[in-house]
Amino acid sequence: MPPAVHVDHTMPLQLLVPKLWQRWMLFVGFWTLTAISFAAQFYFSTRHSALPVSWSQALLSSAADWFLFALLSVPIFRFARRFRFHKANWVQMLVIHFTVSLYFSLLYIGLRSGLAIFQSWMMGSPLLFIVTFQKLFIKAFHLNLWIYWVVIAVAHALDYYQRFHERELKTSELETNLVRARLHALQMQLNPHFLFNTLHSISALIHVDIVAADRMISQLSQLLRSALDSSNEQEVLLQREVDFLRRYLEIEGTRFGERLRFEFKIEEETLRCYVPNLILQPLVENAIRHGIEPHARPGLIQISGRIEGSNLHLSVADNGDGLKTRTSTSPGIGMANTRQRLEQLYGPRHRIELESSREKGLTVHLVIPKHLEPSLKPTAPSP
Repeated sequence: MPPAVHVDHTMPLQLLVPKLWQRWMLFVGFWTLTAISFAAQFYFSTRHSALPVSWSQALLSSAADWFLFALLSVPIFRFARRFRFHKANWVQMLVIHFTVSLYFSLLYIGLRSGLAIFQSWMMGSPLLFIVTFQKLFIKAFHLNLWIYWVVIAVAHALDYYQRFHERELKTSELETNLVRARLHALQMQLNPHFLFNTLHSISALIHVDIVAADRMISQLSQLLRSALDSSNEQEVLLQREVDFLRRYLEIEGTRFGERLRFEFKIEEETLRCYVPNLILQPLVENAIRHGIEPHARPGLIQISGRIEGSNLHLSVADNGDGLKTRTSTSPGIGMANTRQRLEQLYGPRHRIELESSREKGLTVHLVIPKHLEPSLKPTAPSP
């Protein structure tokens, strides 16, 4: 079975920026640009006033403001992830965050006042803490509340993005598991069907030619070994599919003798493409059953493969009488199974077309995407 999706509840920003150092660079860069922007505003707004400030003063003051906000935003992000807003608790969370925002504003004013006093002491004109605190309280208390809520909003937005991304991953994996389960069920349905028909052929032959039946049993054992080796793979190289068909047709050739001839017209480059496991065998079986078996004349099965653009074209043709002479309107297990497997694997990217005439028999055309790698990884074998 595929590994379970690992849900990581660390900083949601890692979904957008995967590397830790890049996230820290982005974090520092954002607050640095904010500090420079407000420093420029402070500098140009006082340039023509009675008390203009120098660029270094404006930059130092703005850096002290916004880098302190940057420092305090880290615990706010953690607090926001712990106390999230939901429909059931939004009133309680509103009260909690409003209370914390008041403490945040006071904490910022206290720290910024201490920093301002330190700066004034370094410049030789020390300030009083209480006076500095009062001025900053009047100037910045409400602004600090807004900044707290902006940080909370950004934290929640990133958190919701992370949860949305995780739901997408889980949905995608559930869909993949569902497709894999359906394909496995279809393949398990196909294997007994194939085995039953082959054993039926042996039982019909054993009363006529014991030596041929014994040879057929030996060939069947090799064929089953090959089928079991790839039973956990939904897609195999076309080369393996062709090798399997050759063994299968050799078994049927033992039964039909000269009445059955087969040809492979497979382009070399197509053999490196991946196709659904045992996708052609049911079509060949139908061709033998409806196109070869009802007639005493020699029959011919042709298996073709070519690449056109981004698609792989496969076909199985017989020289029987086509569809018109067939009394059953049921598509049979083989054809129904083939349609369902292709639908599960490729959806609208595949086509199945039937070309029928009394002169040329029936040809089944399959068109699937060209894959040089399997769409679904092999499943682990059952214990």
